[in-house]
Amino acid sequence: MVSKFLKKSNEKGIIHIQSTRNNTVLTLTDLQGNTKCWSSSGNLGFKNSRKSTSYAAQAVAELIASKALNLGIESVILKIKGLGYGKLTAIRALSKSNLNITQIIERTPIAHNGCRAPKKRRV
Repeated sequence: MVSKFLKKSNEKGIIHIQSTRNNTVLTLTDLQGNTKCWSSSGNLGFKNSRKSTSYAAQAVAELIASKALNLGIESVILKIKGLGYGKLTAIRALSKSNLNITQIIERTPIAHNGCRAPKKRRV
């Protein structure tokens, strides 16, 4: 009988990096999209403007990498979203860990000026 607490090996996962102007959030999911763990720079104790720094993003990425290795996930796909400072720093921190990064996908939405504006009001 296999215990559910045994560490699986050679698992694959997805790390979603959402880097906004105020915070950096990393979410670790399996390939089906089920969340395994997540963390943010505010979650680590950074407050106010320190949450948006690249150092905070690096600390979050190192924490998520260690959690992924504890869960038995060895290779990951990175999905990046946002325009914040922590985007590249989080990628560098994840590449320095023992995780094998197989793919990097940019998911930042691109504005296309939206729908047509209402006509001007005439008085």
